[in-house]
Amino acid sequence: MKRNLVYLLSALLISAASCSFTNNFDNPDKDKLLIDLITYVLEKGHFNPKDINDEFSSNVYDSYIESLDPLKRYFLKSDIEEFEKYRTAIDDQIKTSDVTFFNLTYDRLMQRMDEASVLYNKVLDEPFDYDKEEYLDTDYEKMDYAADKDELWERWRKQLKFNTIERYILAKEGDTPGDNEASEDVAEVVEKSDDAENLSAAELAAIEEETREATRTTLNDYFSFMEDLERKDWFSIYLNSIVEEFDPHTFYFAPEEKDRFDISMSGKFEGIGARLQKRNDNIKIVEIISGGPAWRGEDLEVGDEIIKVAQGDEVPVSVVGMRLDDAVKLIKGPKGSEVKLTVRKIDGTIDVVTITRDVVELEETYAKSALVKEGDRTFGVINLPKFYIDFDDYKERNAATDVAKEIERLKEAGMEGLVLDLRDNGGGSLKTVVDMAGLFIEEGPIVQVKSTGEGKEVLADTDKRVQWDGPLVILVNELSASASEILAAAMQDYKRAIVLGSKQTYGKGTVQNVIDLNQFLRGKNEFGDVGALKITTQKFYRINGGSTQLEGVKSDVVVPDKYSYRYIGEKDQENPLPWDKIEALDYEAWDGYIDYESTVQKSKDRLAGNEQIALIDANARWVKEQSEQKMIPLSLADYEAEIEKDEEAAKRFRELTKYQTDLSYTSLPYEQELMSQDSVLMQKRERWHKDLSKDVYMEEAVHVLSDLQKGSLKNGKLADTNKN
Repeated sequence: MKRNLVYLLSALLISAASCSFTNNFDNPDKDKLLIDLITYVLEKGHFNPKDINDEFSSNVYDSYIESLDPLKRYFLKSDIEEFEKYRTAIDDQIKTSDVTFFNLTYDRLMQRMDEASVLYNKVLDEPFDYDKEEYLDTDYEKMDYAADKDELWERWRKQLKFNTIERYILAKEGDTPGDNEASEDVAEVVEKSDDAENLSAAELAAIEEETREATRTTLNDYFSFMEDLERKDWFSIYLNSIVEEFDPHTFYFAPEEKDRFDISMSGKFEGIGARLQKRNDNIKIVEIISGGPAWRGEDLEVGDEIIKVAQGDEVPVSVVGMRLDDAVKLIKGPKGSEVKLTVRKIDGTIDVVTITRDVVELEETYAKSALVKEGDRTFGVINLPKFYIDFDDYKERNAATDVAKEIERLKEAGMEGLVLDLRDNGGGSLKTVVDMAGLFIEEGPIVQVKSTGEGKEVLADTDKRVQWDGPLVILVNELSASASEILAAAMQDYKRAIVLGSKQTYGKGTVQNVIDLNQFLRGKNEFGDVGALKITTQKFYRINGGSTQLEGVKSDVVVPDKYSYRYIGEKDQENPLPWDKIEALDYEAWDGYIDYESTVQKSKDRLAGNEQIALIDANARWVKEQSEQKMIPLSLADYEAEIEKDEEAAKRFRELTKYQTDLSYTSLPYEQELMSQDSVLMQKRERWHKDLSKDVYMEEAVHVLSDLQKGSLKNGKLADTNKN
């Protein structure tokens, strides 16, 4: 894959050197230069370049305007009507390096934000009436822009009332979050009252005023933060509205963002150890990094939404509607510092999570294994968080060689079947996938790859050695992506493993390369660093010809989970590349199992009567229903009733955490020796084993291994290895 990137860069550089495009680099306007350069690289280097026409322009327009004002709290309807004349003109402006549309929207946004900073303060000067029956509409996509400033005032009033009502409820109960001056004043009012339920009108008025002032402090901090943004930050948003129209994984990195990207790729940074994604106006946790502070704290999980961020005991700042990069700036910080996150949990409840930032450890991104005991049977599990590789020295350490070592150690310990856990594995190196697949088959093709401007390439295992020829189950979920899907697909096509998990995996069947844009600037560069472009250059295809794009890998045994009804896959992103199919390759299915189909059916029958699985599915459906509620009550009685209703429903699903399997897990001897000298490693493994002992998916995977024992290939011969 690295060779393909070299070819791509060479072709781009040769083309750039031989065309009149380079003359544009003399233009003194850096914005125009960036548009020229980025669109040129996209046209020549993207796997599936788009025609920059009126339809393209219209889509960019919608995406850009929404990114500027997702909650429709700034622009007026008259602004949008003025912008509308550019809907089908952006393509022409791109081709002529014209930034008129950007300049107009940027200047107007700055004006409206200045007006909003005055507006919210005026709104917060007036008490909120918590007896008034009214609702906040959060269906922003269907909402029109405010017709005038009176309507905009009303929207701000409801939004700020919503931001304050929960703080007001907690204050009435004497449980005011935070340690700011307003919190202390509220706490003093409640403390003087013998019964929080019998507060006087004057006491309630004091609480209302102080909680409203706390909201003002939060908004002041937010607008102060927004004022620190420079024009170039907003121009990056405009550029990404253009490049993301090609596909959701193509992205422009401004110089500062590229530096952060490089740090994240190195696997070592200081923060909380969680990866975030913005969807509409919400900041969601999409990955908890093993070994990091968030992982150690156990209070956050994938799917939680971060609502507010506070530095230690400072007043929390709302991140709803904030740019992802800006939210990340608030959340990250130096080792030892404290951050408090107000989160909406995946079960709908609100919680404040305190995390002490630390260096996020790389070690827990590596493969780890454990022995699994079911009665007198011994199985193995290998957890692989990502397909890692050292690009400078492949022999140094990579996922394939590490998994091979763990397999040998598990075999020495008497492993009779293996579970390869690829849940939450977002991918990584394709070379490690091919090498790892070769551990389980004699030889043959693993994946087909099509690259920009080239035909297809077949990557195959040519080593006849088989590291593990026994029963194999691969665990996946909706967050198993890219390289994970390639391995699962190959093992499924060969009928080498039974894939167990979500209805389908993530569906990311593309590869991206990061191209430094500075290398295209010849001679003296008066603009300084111009950043980099992450661009989609390749597409994966299974050996059966089907792409993993959008469709992912469909599990042989489908098991519902908490993500079953949430929109987190490739198909739920904007502008994904389409699914397609190419010619299948010649390959022979694995003949080591005599009961493949019957084992799959037995698993399905078992799961159909599993109460834990039924409760997981019910919880996932309930969470989906909660997310679809767009009208939030703003009267105190109705809001408290909703909280009570949600808490009652959540009680039922707390039973999920009490589930316990009959399986026991232990570390391999070499790791037990390491743990005797490393208490942190011991803590990590004890935590992992505890989680596995409650894992209904791992339990079913072991049951499947037991069934597959009835016919596995040993030394080239079919043998019945089932123990009675």
